[in-house]
Amino acid sequence: MSTTTSAAQDLLWQAVADADENAAITVLYYAMDEGLDEETLLLDVIAPVQEKVGTEWAADRITVAQEHAATAINERAMAALAHRQPARASQPARRPQPGRRGRITVACVDGEWHAFPARLVAETLRLRGWHVDYLGAQTPTPHLVAHLHRTGPHAVLLSSSIPTHLPTAHAAITACQAIGVPVMAGGRAFGPDGRYAHALGADHWAPDARTAATVLEAGLRQPTPAAIRQTVDDLPHLDDQEYTFVVQNRTQLIKQSLADLEDRFPAMRAYSTAQRDRTIEDLAHIVDFLATALYVDDAELFTTFTTWTAGILTARHVPAASLRLGLDVLAGHLRDFPRALTFLKTAADSPQLSSDHTGPGITA
Repeated sequence: MSTTTSAAQDLLWQAVADADENAAITVLYYAMDEGLDEETLLLDVIAPVQEKVGTEWAADRITVAQEHAATAINERAMAALAHRQPARASQPARRPQPGRRGRITVACVDGEWHAFPARLVAETLRLRGWHVDYLGAQTPTPHLVAHLHRTGPHAVLLSSSIPTHLPTAHAAITACQAIGVPVMAGGRAFGPDGRYAHALGADHWAPDARTAATVLEAGLRQPTPAAIRQTVDDLPHLDDQEYTFVVQNRTQLIKQSLADLEDRFPAMRAYSTAQRDRTIEDLAHIVDFLATALYVDDAELFTTFTTWTAGILTARHVPAASLRLGLDVLAGHLRDFPRALTFLKTAADSPQLSSDHTGPGITA
């Protein structure tokens, strides 16, 4: 990374931290005029700054409102950059002829509202000469498929950041492939090595925008249109019905676990409405991530979530042992489900949760 790029990062971070949109755009325009190309600004300046926004929120050093404001500024700065022309006439035009490579659809899976990574990919592909249909956040699968029928793109790029959307992503992948459109998956939801993209049958996986562009430039094999696969064709472990049970009984599991927590920790009965709502929300996240781990049959997915949550709680001065207590009570309602119980035990026994725990553990 050049000094100029590093300096641009620092200046952009200061601008978004101050919620100063004009300053943020000025930083990017100045860096562009000084010779940094648009792809570098997108992927080596804006993207790392946005990553820092998330890190600072998780560490409780900025508020949710500040995080939202910073993200909005980065999004608008990215849009402004896309239409900026070099100030110096000596600089060559950076944009190739739009659409010279072909047409690509970029969308977030239904329910996924973290659209920033998908937008970065879309802008990068435009710079590389693709005609990009960017559909944004939370794209319902039927509407996505209808769009593909109408436009006939070379491929569709599906983005998701939250693993709980993996079952929905699976349905979208199979639906797109059923009409002969290859699918590339990207985003943190699919795992750091793309393991969940491969498990769900995606044709390709890309860890970042540059890799996605390189893979597309090499060419994708068009799948043969076929009937939509059943989920068990890709994930035969779902025959045990554990995932189905957890999803169908989600509301009851949350309700029963809340009651058990109140019995084991009577002080909860004096919680304010806001505190009680937050506890219910936390239990819902635990159940949802457990269900997703069961869907892809990966304990690591659930443990990664609980470890991250423990870090968030610690940053907010809440003992991580409170999370383990939630896992304990949920396990009490899933005694007849060996995969679920194993996942809960593995998470509860992780160092981040067990180090300050003095109560009983989960027994498999």
